[in-house]
Amino acid sequence: MQVLIIEDEKPAADKLIRSLERIDHEIEVLDTLGSVQQAVGWLKENRADLIFLDIHLSDGVSFKIFEQLQNAGIEYIQTPIIFTTAYDEYAIEAFKLNSIDYLLKPVNRRDLEASLQKYRHLQEQIPPLQQNFKSLIDSLRKPAYKKRFMVSFGQRMKSIDTHQIAYFYAHDKLVQMLTFENQRYVVDHTIQQLDEILDPEIFFRINRKFMVNIEAIEQMHSYSKSRVKLDLRPESTMEAVVSVERSSDFKAWLDR
Repeated sequence: MQVLIIEDEKPAADKLIRSLERIDHEIEVLDTLGSVQQAVGWLKENRADLIFLDIHLSDGVSFKIFEQLQNAGIEYIQTPIIFTTAYDEYAIEAFKLNSIDYLLKPVNRRDLEASLQKYRHLQEQIPPLQQNFKSLIDSLRKPAYKKRFMVSFGQRMKSIDTHQIAYFYAHDKLVQMLTFENQRYVVDHTIQQLDEILDPEIFFRINRKFMVNIEAIEQMHSYSKSRVKLDLRPESTMEAVVSVERSSDFKAWLDR
């Protein structure tokens, strides 16, 4: 088995090499690279049986390797990848990239052996892995929007799914959410923050005080200065009017 290691921390790379040698003397490490640019250059000209790829490299996140290869006209890579990372938040993201496996640092021998066993098993069961760079990059660029809010009422706590929320509004220095069941809760976010963490396919910020779910809009009416007035479900105690600045974007949002 010929292996390429892409890892910018020399002690981590050396430890991985020693571990591989102890597990299987027939494993040959072709090269160790520490940057996105080195990896792109190497992969354009060479091939390994398996790549160990650190997510954070000296000149950026390793996913940029795939983007640069794609820009160079290389859309597929057949070399299986095992990602290594000290940051658990990247683990699921990396695993979705059709990689063989991912290892959290510091890599221990038992996990490394399990990954190699998985690699050998998959090599026997399936054709060479084809990873489409465009799919990988597109999946990385898609933001993970907030799905639930933890709220408190009295001595109790409750998790509210975002699809249950009709709208958010700011009043008396507080931001409150109203569910479709007409339940009201205070949230620890500003309207600006909500605009950044909620799925824009579902929620739209109509003005400085309101963030509405498209399913909560019952009727719309023309209003002064090209604005739009909304009738919401459940009915709002505050006037819900799309601001002049947001009207054009709001109409485009509805017409997607």
